[in-house]
Amino acid sequence: MDLRLVLPALGAWGAAALVLGLSARAGVWIAGVCGVFGGALLLGGKAGRRRRTGHGGDGRRWVVAAVLVCVGAGAASAAVGRADIERGPVPGLVREGAVTEAVVEVTAEPRARPSAVRGGRELPGQLLWEGEVREVEVRGGRVVQVRTPVLVVVDGVVEPGREKRAREWLRLLPTTRVRARFRWSSPWARGQRAAAVARVHGEAGPVVAGQASRAQRLAGELRDGLRGAVAPLHPDARALLPGLVVGDTSGLTPELERVFQATDLTHLLAVSGGNFAVLLALLLGPPGRAALAERGGLAPRLGLSLRGTAVAGGVLCAGFVVVCGAEPSVVRAAGCGAVALVALATGRRRSMVPALAAVVLLLVLWEPWLARSYGFVLSVLATGALLTVAPSWRAVLRRRGLSPRLAEGLAAAAAAQAVCAPVVVLLSERVSLVAVPCNLLAGPLVAPATVLGFGALVLAPLGQAPAQALAWCAGWPVRWVAGVARAGAALPGSGIAWPGGWAGAGLLAGAVLVLVPLGRMVLRSRWLVCGCALLLVLAVVRPVPVTRVLGAWPPTGWRFVMCDVGQGDATVLAAGAGTAVVVDAGPEPDRVAGCLDRLGVRRVPLVLLSHFHADHVAGLEGVLRGRAVGAVQTTAFAEPAGQAAAVRRTAAEHGVPVLNAAAGERRKVGGVSWEVVWPPAGGGPVGDDGPNDASLVLSVRTGGVRLLLAGDVEPAVQRELLRRPGGAPHVDVLKVPHHGSAYQEGEWVRRVAPRVALVSVGADNGYGHPAPRTLDALRATGALVERTDQHGDLAVTGGPSAGRDGVRDGEGEGAVRLGVARER
Repeated sequence: MDLRLVLPALGAWGAAALVLGLSARAGVWIAGVCGVFGGALLLGGKAGRRRRTGHGGDGRRWVVAAVLVCVGAGAASAAVGRADIERGPVPGLVREGAVTEAVVEVTAEPRARPSAVRGGRELPGQLLWEGEVREVEVRGGRVVQVRTPVLVVVDGVVEPGREKRAREWLRLLPTTRVRARFRWSSPWARGQRAAAVARVHGEAGPVVAGQASRAQRLAGELRDGLRGAVAPLHPDARALLPGLVVGDTSGLTPELERVFQATDLTHLLAVSGGNFAVLLALLLGPPGRAALAERGGLAPRLGLSLRGTAVAGGVLCAGFVVVCGAEPSVVRAAGCGAVALVALATGRRRSMVPALAAVVLLLVLWEPWLARSYGFVLSVLATGALLTVAPSWRAVLRRRGLSPRLAEGLAAAAAAQAVCAPVVVLLSERVSLVAVPCNLLAGPLVAPATVLGFGALVLAPLGQAPAQALAWCAGWPVRWVAGVARAGAALPGSGIAWPGGWAGAGLLAGAVLVLVPLGRMVLRSRWLVCGCALLLVLAVVRPVPVTRVLGAWPPTGWRFVMCDVGQGDATVLAAGAGTAVVVDAGPEPDRVAGCLDRLGVRRVPLVLLSHFHADHVAGLEGVLRGRAVGAVQTTAFAEPAGQAAAVRRTAAEHGVPVLNAAAGERRKVGGVSWEVVWPPAGGGPVGDDGPNDASLVLSVRTGGVRLLLAGDVEPAVQRELLRRPGGAPHVDVLKVPHHGSAYQEGEWVRRVAPRVALVSVGADNGYGHPAPRTLDALRATGALVERTDQHGDLAVTGGPSAGRDGVRDGEGEGAVRLGVARER
């Protein structure tokens, strides 16, 4: 294997990534030093050749010199990139926080960023697009011609009722020039290819100051034609097929995005080398025969020579980039294909490893910002794994008796997963256990879907009827891919949490290096292979009887579980086999769904939402997903209005009625009963924070255990509860209000005097929750205080058989025996 270009390419890549995070001045210094030393080595090598006696030292000298020269070139290219965002008037406008008019050229298609939950608020979604400022108004009204990269943000358009304004921005094509007033602010992260974040000021739509280029208009028409062709299809095919073909994920639903992320199938929706390989295979035939006279594909059937084939491939390559957009993976795939085409045109045998290294080197020097793109990193790593690791693993599997096709697919999926996993964990803090089987099941159908989808793309301008026919055919394999993703994501053990950051990535890389040799040892014995496969299946499926026998989660006889959903609330009351009442749903659907899946809950007669802050209700879809739900019951105080409307909309989509609760109401489901203590009918008096103080407060009994679930009520309501009968009952378990905030009424806490106090709180939440003085007040009553940020899900067991080894028990009043179990 020819690796001579690998070290220079890595050197240029690393230097560019480093300098982009520093400054243009640092890049110039690094480039100068590396250039001097590299030149000295080269000159010394020429002088030494006249009197050398061997070749080994000379070869190493040339390798070191090449690396130094490429490091210097990468630093110089990055210095130019940094200079682009450091010069001109835009950085000064950022420092002033100015609002001025500017003309910005679109360089990447606008994309929607969904809303996010922070604390009790849901931050609205935004439209983002990358652009270059071409004209900008500075102080004094003077207009300056510039070329400065920025990130443009359009607020308030990704909301119900704002679809028309959103469409106006989403229709913008690359190379279009837009005139608007912008508020200039600092970039979100250093090392980002943007001198500023330019927020559109005001409610006006985009004013086009310059039309897109003809090539981009043609590409836009093709993409619109594909969207029209898939419009009549099944919702899954309608959402996924444009993503598979051209990387257009605008129609992707949050649910599909979630399941593709959980199964590591997201790469199928980011146009990459796989898509381009399919198109090249149509033209050139199988890669191993591309340079032979007996090559396959369409080229020989069209009578094209080798050089003519290379020209046709170049046109295909350019069209691929324009239609799909210049994303990092697209550029890398097209660049690798271009190198291969040059090799084909010259008739020389090629090695794809030096071709990949050459592509990385050339692209980093041409566009240094790719060096900091996670998409580019993953694309290169996956391709490198397929070229270097997968062949040896395929050979090992073939020697163990696997069929060639199965061995090739398994080796490719496993190699890409092993090499890319440390980078993926930086982004997701999660390791998928089902990624390899899901990729094996979905991979074979991607190629026919891509070919048929591209056919629909090309035919759409000629007529929608033939395009829709091809899209209909492509829809069937696409629906299979969606089904694989859903089935994999639905498994209880589909993934495991993993530490994030560089420490977590390094830990996972070390684990991979240990597991790979162990895997080779396991393959020597069929019994070991079967045993490991069985253990993996049990870890992924997690049947409840098996996990309980092994002493895993959930504990036997659990009555109440506080789910770890980060900074938010979601609690579960056992009401029979596979049945539970859910109180609050947390900020994220996936986290509450995972908690319910681990508990084996499949039927939810009632979901109680204490109030409408997003950290209590935004995860409702995760409770309703895949479960039989009877009704949703909430407070009558419908604020914040946006979240209240979202709850009703989500419930309506699942056919679940929404009811209001008020003080005095009593209900019973299975072995759990409760009374609504607060608020009175109509919402009742509230304190300074209306939604928090309108929270449902529930007095619950289950298996003899008394619980008080107090929502987020604050001192004003707690003092009111002290004056009401049953408003401050002595209980076994208290769900501490408002994540343990400092705003608690001391007398109410003393009156409630819980034996166990549970705090649902997110790690490093930024609010100071739980407050030390609140924890001290709870402990002063003799309560055992447990927190989800430290121990994950928390379970309360009750009854004569509640205790078990490893569970902290507390003897209380009467015959009730409590146990508190931690998930970790």
